[in-house]
Amino acid sequence: MFFVARVWDAVNDPVMGMIVDNTRTKYGKFRIWLSVGTLLNSAVFVLLFKSFGLQGTSLYAYVSVVYILYGMTYTIMDVPYWSWLPNLTNDPRQREKVSVIPRFFASLAGFCIATFGLYIIQGFNERAGKEKMDEYGFTMFASVIVVIFIVTIAITVLNVGEEATTGGSGQKIGLKQAVQVITKNKELLAFIGLLLTFNLCTQIVWGFAVYYFKVVCGNEYLYSVFGGTKLAEMLGLVCFPLIAEKISREKTYTLACALPIVGLALLGICGIVMPTNAVLVVICCCLFMFGSGLSLGVTTCCIADVIDYGEVKFGTRNESIICSTQTFLMKSAQAAAGLFTGIGLQIVGYNAKLETQSPFTVNGLRALMVALPIFMAVCSYLIYTKCYTLKGEKMDQVTEQMNQLRMAQGNMK
Repeated sequence: MFFVARVWDAVNDPVMGMIVDNTRTKYGKFRIWLSVGTLLNSAVFVLLFKSFGLQGTSLYAYVSVVYILYGMTYTIMDVPYWSWLPNLTNDPRQREKVSVIPRFFASLAGFCIATFGLYIIQGFNERAGKEKMDEYGFTMFASVIVVIFIVTIAITVLNVGEEATTGGSGQKIGLKQAVQVITKNKELLAFIGLLLTFNLCTQIVWGFAVYYFKVVCGNEYLYSVFGGTKLAEMLGLVCFPLIAEKISREKTYTLACALPIVGLALLGICGIVMPTNAVLVVICCCLFMFGSGLSLGVTTCCIADVIDYGEVKFGTRNESIICSTQTFLMKSAQAAAGLFTGIGLQIVGYNAKLETQSPFTVNGLRALMVALPIFMAVCSYLIYTKCYTLKGEKMDQVTEQMNQLRMAQGNMK
């Protein structure tokens, strides 16, 4: 179900980007879809945690349909949200500071749900006299999340400025033109490569982590320690603007790729020398997560730079189509990593019923958890350094051309 939903996103995300870019209203093109998507996604999100007494095949069919609808309605609000960000400023230094804010709170939300979610669900059920994992707790918690979701998005919609897009201003594009926006922009193609490979690095680690700690380290509860190091990712996001200002964004991405490589290599060594040492696991995983936080900061700025480059190069500003590639890539990496996790476990002969796995399985999990993600991180670094050129003087030139373009448009008005 997860894989099919992500494949559908291959069509869903770019089409939504095209719809947003073709929207013309007096309220702009972002806030209208952000509002609609939030309300639709909120309703579907609650339905996702309601079974209505269904069982067996009918329940599986219901969950599958609602889950796919959840992904579609989430896209309706997610694409315009991230498309809006590049329009707040075209100054590279300001973008480094602004981009941290949404990424930080996204990581914070993920950390809170992973850490406290089940306890909150249990609390709802206990107060209602239900079993610990009863459906009631999930539905109530989903309802609380929806209220927070609507309130916080309302704050954004009511307070962030956006110019009107009425009167047919701008060039409307169809599906063929949308494909050309993606394929003709070489910087976007390079960005797709570096983002996809780094996302695969992180998602593969998350996919195999629980099996690695259980089989290689002999302590599956170390996975909880690994999840707690998500705080290091948030710290990396907070530090990103300061580090980028000190050593440049280019060197920051080098650091973003190097830290996961070092962290995973050390984790692999620890898995042989001292596999159950929780302190060493924390140190290794913190290096990995801190690098992931830096990468999130860099790539959020990169997508905004790619949008500016596209407007300067081709004369059209297609924020939503370009940003939709980012959301699609993240979902694709999750789907691919999830599919590969199942295939990888079969290849190395993992058997959940066995308390002790074979040496081949143990070494196979080491390779899948350590060697493969390291390879992906190296690929991401090479693509960034060799293929992605919106750095240094070239990006300064793009920014200057953008400012001149904005001044010319202002004079025309």
